[in-house]
Amino acid sequence: MSELNPVQAKNSTKNTFDLFQFLYKYGTILTIVVLVAVFALSNPAFIQGNNLINILRSISIVTIIAIGITISLSVNGFDLSVGSVASLSNAIVISMFVWFSQNTFIAIFSAIVASLLVGVLNSFFIIKLKVPDMLITLATMFIVQGIALTYTKGATVSQNMVMPDGSFATGLISPLFQKLGQVPWIIIIMVVIVVVVHIFLTYTKHGRYMYVIGGNIEAARLSGIPVNKYKVAAYLLSALFAAIGGIILASRVMTAEINAGGPYLMDSVAAAFIGFSVLGAGKPNAFGTFVGAVLIGILQNGLVMMSVPYFAMDIVKGAVLAFALALTYYKLK
Repeated sequence: MSELNPVQAKNSTKNTFDLFQFLYKYGTILTIVVLVAVFALSNPAFIQGNNLINILRSISIVTIIAIGITISLSVNGFDLSVGSVASLSNAIVISMFVWFSQNTFIAIFSAIVASLLVGVLNSFFIIKLKVPDMLITLATMFIVQGIALTYTKGATVSQNMVMPDGSFATGLISPLFQKLGQVPWIIIIMVVIVVVVHIFLTYTKHGRYMYVIGGNIEAARLSGIPVNKYKVAAYLLSALFAAIGGIILASRVMTAEINAGGPYLMDSVAAAFIGFSVLGAGKPNAFGTFVGAVLIGILQNGLVMMSVPYFAMDIVKGAVLAFALALTYYKLK
């Protein structure tokens, strides 16, 4: 049997690589197409307009929070505190209405300021004290979760709730605020955030600097890029989008539940990491994060329509995340 000459061997390797490149670039999108087809065949109601809108509505908060994680990943960081920040924001914005009878601007402003303080705290430990980002944001996650629970005294904050002195809360949630969590506004807010962050990261010098820092921090420093300033900005933006996610959640459910933002952490992390491989980006990006959130939303919605037990859904989401990470990091080797 004759051996392949160098040219044939190179072509054979190239063909194999091209196939992998195709799967790397379009695998997530193909998975979405296949899932839609499978779920539509099992239940035709899956592709009805109302259900598709419901999927977009259900992924809005996940996408917004995941966009913040995406920005922290762009500077090679990782923010695990976003779920707790969303919970804190959720509690503050509702309490401003119900406990203190504040207007919409004051309520939203208060929630955002409190969340940005968490971003400042994260930045201080990561940049000044050199604590690894994953470790300090894990610690911050518990701290902020505890602050939110202490602030609400472990109770659900809602209109007409019973106060500690036995009286009823008299504050009302603004009708304007209520609209934020309704269709189409919740979807519009999500789309605007995805588009703005995509343009920022892809087409502005600041976004490119963040990618340079994430790729090679020493090269970024030698190039004169103010690394610390951009890392601070990344964690502030991560906290900001977590705050917006918590605010939109509050508008959607009209209450502040205990640890309301916690369940969104896993889905947001999964969406951000799945986005690495969308269209072969190989890096955190807003469009890929949105596609990752769509994939998760389709999975959740379709599995519910197929009557899969809710406690089994995390197995599926975890498997999808593991596959996405394997694909991404194999490519990055």
